Amino acid sequence: MQSSVWKGDFFVVPGIFNAFSAMLAKKAGFKAIYLSGSALTSSLGLPDIGLITLTEVANAISNIKAAVDLPLIVDADTGFGGPLSVYRSIKTLEAAGADAIQIEDQKLPKRCGHLDGKEVINPIEMVEKIMAAKKASKNALIIARTDARSIMGLDDALKRAEAYVKAGADIVFPEALESKDEFAKFARKISVPLLANMTEFGKTPYMDAKTFQNLGYKYVIFPVTVFRAGAKAMEKSLKELYEKGTQKDILNELMNRDSQYNTINYSDYQILDRSLHQK
Repeated sequence: MQSSVWKGDFFVVPGIFNAFSAMLAKKAGFKAIYLSGSALTSSLGLPDIGLITLTEVANAISNIKAAVDLPLIVDADTGFGGPLSVYRSIKTLEAAGADAIQIEDQKLPKRCGHLDGKEVINPIEMVEKIMAAKKASKNALIIARTDARSIMGLDDALKRAEAYVKAGADIVFPEALESKDEFAKFARKISVPLLANMTEFGKTPYMDAKTFQNLGYKYVIFPVTVFRAGAKAMEKSLKELYEKGTQKDILNELMNRDSQYNTINYSDYQILDRSLHQK
């Protein structure tokens, strides 16, 4: 593999959507993070249908990598266009700090991989995108995601994955597989490292990280779990404030000031400030 940041045999990778959630992931002990397209777009008040721009994703990467030094997988949707656009996208996202970049074989407008109504492009076009991505990348790993399972069937998804590996993909991401047996079949057929998506409320049955590791997967992402947990907590807190006009009954559900400041390394800035004012 190209990048030296991926030191380890297996990675459980939580989805994050801003610098603070990335800092929480590092504090929790995770060794890698995933910038989820779904979580990032939702945080901007947008649906995950290809509306986000390359600049917005690059800016998010820059903010996250300024806050944490963890390896970062970035969801780049369809690559923001055809092969030439993919070439520019990879260069831009890697320069912003991406350590691995995921592109998928959906048609625009794209859909969440676990929703109905999505379509896939011709595999030849995706091969061209992967080749462009590989030419653009210096060290970032290129992840080829195929959404074909839900549309064309498992065999077509496997054929696409094999073609994407031949085109140079470093990692294959089979989206929306529907059973443990399907994940196992991919692991038997595909020669490069595999990434599994264990999202909520989707087509994939719930399996723990150890199961994916035993099946032969190197990465398992939980792309929207953290965002959904935070969104639910914010929704509840806002309802409490609206109905009662006070937060005093939910104080035990809030991150306290010390934890908040510890996460953002507040004391480091205080120490620096004092050192700059010493006589």
